[in-house]
Amino acid sequence: MKNGNFYDAIIIGAGPAGLTSAIYLARAGYGVLVIEKEKIGGQITITSEVVNYPGVMKTDGNALTDTMYRQAKAFGADFLSATVSEISASGDKKRVLTSGGTFVCTGIILATGARPKSLGFPGEEEFRGHGVAYCATCDGEFFDKKEIFVIGGGFSAAEESVFLTRYASRVTVLVRGHDFSCAQSAARAVYDHPKIRVLTDTEIVSLHGDNLPRKIVYKNRISGEVTVYSPENGDSFGVFVFVGYEPESGLLKNLAKTDERGYVITDERLMTSADGIFAAGDVRKKVLRQVVTAVGDGATAATELEKYISASGGNPAKSGVRKADAEVKTPVSRESGTGSDSVFPPEIRENLARLFGKIDHRIIFKLYRFPDRSDKRSSELEKYLRGLCDTCGMFSVEYGDGKDEEYLPAVRILGEDRSYSGLAFHGVPGGHEFSSFAVGICNAAGVGQPISDDLRQKIAELKTPLDMKLLVSLGCTNCPALVIAAQQIAALKEGASAEVYDVTLYPKLREKYNVMSVPCLVVNDSRVSFGRRGLDELLEYIGEQS
Repeated sequence: MKNGNFYDAIIIGAGPAGLTSAIYLARAGYGVLVIEKEKIGGQITITSEVVNYPGVMKTDGNALTDTMYRQAKAFGADFLSATVSEISASGDKKRVLTSGGTFVCTGIILATGARPKSLGFPGEEEFRGHGVAYCATCDGEFFDKKEIFVIGGGFSAAEESVFLTRYASRVTVLVRGHDFSCAQSAARAVYDHPKIRVLTDTEIVSLHGDNLPRKIVYKNRISGEVTVYSPENGDSFGVFVFVGYEPESGLLKNLAKTDERGYVITDERLMTSADGIFAAGDVRKKVLRQVVTAVGDGATAATELEKYISASGGNPAKSGVRKADAEVKTPVSRESGTGSDSVFPPEIRENLARLFGKIDHRIIFKLYRFPDRSDKRSSELEKYLRGLCDTCGMFSVEYGDGKDEEYLPAVRILGEDRSYSGLAFHGVPGGHEFSSFAVGICNAAGVGQPISDDLRQKIAELKTPLDMKLLVSLGCTNCPALVIAAQQIAALKEGASAEVYDVTLYPKLREKYNVMSVPCLVVNDSRVSFGRRGLDELLEYIGEQS
């Protein structure tokens, strides 16, 4: 059942495993909450081509998980965008502490997946975000017409090497083993590509440069021959690291058993060593990590959790939560673009209307356009904002002088007293920033995501002025979590601001901060860092830098 903050089941993670679990449990009539700290869909959303999912000839990761999301939602699963900080499993009921409040449930499915691993070679950390990257989809465009080195010999390395050829002048793949470890069909695409050279039995030694990498050292593991390479023109180059993943299993520390690499150990029912806590997908110890096995895990974990809930006295037939009759909360909507028309598609309008339904005072979008009114991006941003106004009667658009803004087009969010909320976007907030911008509006209106008293106190104690610039790409799946966290701080802390820039539109900013990866966070125009962070992680970083 579902009653206030109590659910039959809480699923942590909204990748293929978590979404499948949500479909099965919600369809069976149980009250289900899915908590996701970043992007619904998980790692598979950065895969542009999926051709081995049974029954589907060809699709992409976004489309596949979007269908799963819609199914889960249609059956009545609730979704919450929040960071889980702790699981308490003492007693019959489990407590899940999040940045959006505390929730209680009978059983938990951990489907948090895994994150890309660092390799640890000299220079890797130094050039992270300035030439070293881990996501081809997010960061490939920053290396247009440059040479790129790919480190790795698995499926990700093979697939992403081919993807990177659309940008790179040449791609060199350093494979530590005798050959790729993935299917030969994937490896053959690499070997046959005219812009790719493959060096097997080869490992990176170190990376060197100034503010960007200018020299790479690698060696052959058989002959011992060392190669030192620098572009003849002194140009920089990119290094993409694809050497596997490490599990996001920290929430089960001291609760359940893991193996030596941190993968969660489960029994055949996918229950962990902690009673009533199951694990599904890439976070658990298993032989094959693919979408199809994640989906199978999700179905198995959900089915076994159903039995566990029933044995604990749960009875979905009495909960009143069934399929289309279920009440669906919408604290977060699926990332989407706006389309070519001025009005959002009906489903997006409906989601936005529900999301903005609690706003009870005016929000003003102050729009700054290029002086040339025919500018395409200015017109696109104006249509976007007019579309938002159509979803909520408390919104309006006003116009500012474009001479007052260096990076156009831009929108600043003002409160009903016309004061600046600290939230702004430079560019058009589509793609993966669609939902984060909507959540930012709610934060500015005072009806955003709830947070714990502890995090609220940490925000109150921050030193000001606090100027946060967030340089993002609309195609990046890692950016929204950082954007939402920074906007939440700016909305709650007077003297703090969080201004988001679509960095692909502003080469001047890229050059100023040597940005070759996103998300990039610039604090008070001096401290530059890269990578995704939730609210708690961002607060810790800002506190350390104060």
